[in-house]
Amino acid sequence: MGLTLEDIARQAGVSRSTVSRVVNGQPNVKENVRKRVQKVIQATGYHPNAAARMLVSQRSWTIGLVIPRTVNYFFRDPFFNYLTEGIAQACNQNNYTLAFFLIGNKEDEEKTFPRVSRRGLLDGIILQSGQLGDPLFDRLVASNIPLVIAGRPFHAEGVSYIDVDNVSAAVMAVNHLIGLGYQRIGAISGPFNNIVTQDRRDGYIKALVNANMPIEEALISEGDYTEQGGYHAMQRLLPQKPRAVFAFSDVMAVGAIRAVRDAGLRVPEDVAFIGFDDLPMDSIQSYQLTTIRQPVIQFGMKAVEMLIDLVQNGEKPARRLIMGTELIIRSTCGASLKK
Repeated sequence: MGLTLEDIARQAGVSRSTVSRVVNGQPNVKENVRKRVQKVIQATGYHPNAAARMLVSQRSWTIGLVIPRTVNYFFRDPFFNYLTEGIAQACNQNNYTLAFFLIGNKEDEEKTFPRVSRRGLLDGIILQSGQLGDPLFDRLVASNIPLVIAGRPFHAEGVSYIDVDNVSAAVMAVNHLIGLGYQRIGAISGPFNNIVTQDRRDGYIKALVNANMPIEEALISEGDYTEQGGYHAMQRLLPQKPRAVFAFSDVMAVGAIRAVRDAGLRVPEDVAFIGFDDLPMDSIQSYQLTTIRQPVIQFGMKAVEMLIDLVQNGEKPARRLIMGTELIIRSTCGASLKK
C-alpha cells in the first residue's frame, strides 16, 4: 500500500490539511513548515494522486510551453533547447507537468489554439514570441489564461513577460569592440520583424552614435539566427571590409567565422567577432568566441516561477523581470592582440 497524506503528516509533525496545502501549492503555510514537509516528501518518494490533486485544487498542474517555430527550426537553434531545459527543470521542481506545442504555420495554430486556450487543460502558458504582428500572441492575451511571454512583446501593456535588456547588452558588445580600437564595425542581425533584432540593432547604433562613429546601413547584414544564415550574411558583408563584427547570436557568429576563413581571412587578425548568448556548445568553445552571456536556462526557470505566481495570486498587476547579461572575453575579439 502506498504512502498517504496521513503518513507524510505524521513524519513531518504537522496536520494532514497542512500537507494537503503544501502538495497543492496553496498559500498560508509557513516557509519553514513548507520546507519540512517537502523534505519528507522527497525523502519518502511520495507521489500524490493526480486525479485527487486536480479535484481538490481545481487545477490541472500542467503548464503549456508554446513556441511559434517549425520543428526543424526549433532543433537547429540551441537557444530553444536550453530555454526548454530551464522550463522543464522548474516544472519538475514545482511538481508541474510540461505540455509542449510547436506552431510552425497558420494550420498548426488553428489546430492547437483551442486546446491550449481551453480552461482546465492548462493552468497557464509560457509563450516564446517576439514577431511583429504575431496573431497567436493577441489570441492568447484575449483568452485570459495566465500567460508569461518569454521575450519582451511588441505590445507589453498589461502583459507579464521576462527578458534581458537587449539594448544595453548590444551597447556593451559594441563598446567593447570600440574600446579595442576598431573603426569599421559591422553587424549580422536577425530578421527585422523580430523585436530581439530591433533591440540589439538599436543598441548597436546607440553605441556607434555615442562614439561619434558613422552609421552605415551597408555594414548591417540580415541573417536568420541560424549558422547558415550567419554564413551568407557574412558573405554579403565581406565586400564592405568590416574590421570587426557584432553577430546577434553565437550560432550566426559561428557561421560568419566560417565564411571569413573560407575567404582566406584570419580571425581576429583580419576580422574580429563578438556574439550573443554564450550557449554551452562545442563549436562556441572551439572558436573561443567572445560573446554576451545571457542566462538562458535560468531565464526559463524564472518564467515558470512567474507563471506559477500568476496562477496562484492572480494575473494583475502584470509582472516584469529583466535579467542581467555579462561580457565574456575570449580570443575572437582580438583583445589579447591589443595588449
